[in-house]
Amino acid sequence: MSFTFKLNIGSRVYRDLEFFIWNLYNMSVQKFITGNFYDEEVLFPAIKKTRRAGYKIHDVFTPFPIHGLDKAMGLRDTSLHTAGFIYGITGTATAVGFITWALTMDWKLNFGGKPFFSLPAWIPVTFELTVLFAAVGMVLTFCYLCQLAPFVKKDHFNPRSTDDTFVMALECTNKTNEEEAIRFLQSIGAADVQVQYKETGWWLGRYDKDTKRFEKKTELESAH
Repeated sequence: MSFTFKLNIGSRVYRDLEFFIWNLYNMSVQKFITGNFYDEEVLFPAIKKTRRAGYKIHDVFTPFPIHGLDKAMGLRDTSLHTAGFIYGITGTATAVGFITWALTMDWKLNFGGKPFFSLPAWIPVTFELTVLFAAVGMVLTFCYLCQLAPFVKKDHFNPRSTDDTFVMALECTNKTNEEEAIRFLQSIGAADVQVQYKETGWWLGRYDKDTKRFEKKTELESAH
């Protein structure tokens, strides 16, 4: 009976945890108004007009990098180079600190009468660790900021944004007039303007399956 009681307690905790995670998922679903642009020369003026009109741009999705798009959107410069400098200094300190401890305190060796603290001889190893820490750290930081990882899935406003379409997504609030926002996007050259409800975060999943990880079981059953 004790085993059954513990099992019931565990299953109840699991259901509560699943319900809590599902609520967190629903809280992160937001409403957006999206518009497609098929010309880069139309996209840039549209971004400036959208910002002047007071609409908040959630993001602009493009199939290839566009020079100057970040400045047009008012985004600040990346701090990735600062992170790389910190990682490099960490690698340098790690190399010098470990070699100093190993060759001057823990295991002293006499190399041809040279002093135990022989910094010029440590330059190659120090340089290699500096580059290693900076390179690996910047790659991991870039993947984290861009939310790139195996089995990490995010909602796409338009799959063609990875092919031949520029997609602008506007955030909607309680004060946003959807009809006015749609007419505004159409007036600045946007096509296929529509309202979408999308998950702003990420979750573990696969792109060949549309089912969310923490979707209601009743919805899944009704779908079948």
